[in-house]
Amino acid sequence: MSVALEVDRVRVAFGGLTAVNDVSFTVDSGELVALIGPNGAGKTAMLNAISGIYRPASGDVRLEGKSLRGMAVHHIAVAGIGRAFQHAELFAGLTVVDNLMVGRHRQLRSNVFAQAAFFGSYRRREIAQRAVVEDIIDFFELERYRHRPVDSLPFGVQKVVGVARALCMEPRVLLLDEPSSGLTRQEKEDFARFMLRIHHDRGLPMLWVEHDMQMVMDLADRLVVLDYGTKIADGTPEEVTQDPAVRLAYLGIGDEAVPAPRPALT
Repeated sequence: MSVALEVDRVRVAFGGLTAVNDVSFTVDSGELVALIGPNGAGKTAMLNAISGIYRPASGDVRLEGKSLRGMAVHHIAVAGIGRAFQHAELFAGLTVVDNLMVGRHRQLRSNVFAQAAFFGSYRRREIAQRAVVEDIIDFFELERYRHRPVDSLPFGVQKVVGVARALCMEPRVLLLDEPSSGLTRQEKEDFARFMLRIHHDRGLPMLWVEHDMQMVMDLADRLVVLDYGTKIADGTPEEVTQDPAVRLAYLGIGDEAVPAPRPALT
């Protein structure tokens, strides 16, 4: 199995505060890796460093062997890092279709005059990109919402639209920042089903920040655990939940703090 994403001794600091301290790990092709840890452990800071929102003070991030160090956020996105945010971060006044078309922007490659006139090669490209968007809409079962403004949708559906938009960018690695936060149990189970479909049907590597340990145990191939910006464990869910450092820092010391594995959601 090849390495899709490599984080190599990354350090993120803000003045005298170190948010991520010399952290290294990999995400292999087709692998679903959960990045977990207590509040303030540096999980979102790590995602921001990978996607270029933060510039690491030291270390490197490599996508399929190519360094992303020093690249602008939009260049990192074009290189193949897709990102879905904790609060969706959608364009509120636009429909689901239009939000997903934003994810196809770089494939249109045109100017404002061609777009306004909607003719020639631009017209053909837009029709092709809308077909891609419709395929993503079908994949995420968003057909009934396609022409509704996203700010009129339930919060759980907005979360799905955020992931769908990231997938429209054809990423090589997908970053998910607490996608289940604010969702009901039923919405979490629906969301988990889509994550499994991305994982198994598309084979897309994912790095997933999550606090719901039952979802983590159900879905993740491997866990990376941060505590105070430092990596304290890296392994399968079974291995990590038996690690004394993890029990002390995150799960608690007693066995009752560790949720028992159950069959994967389908």
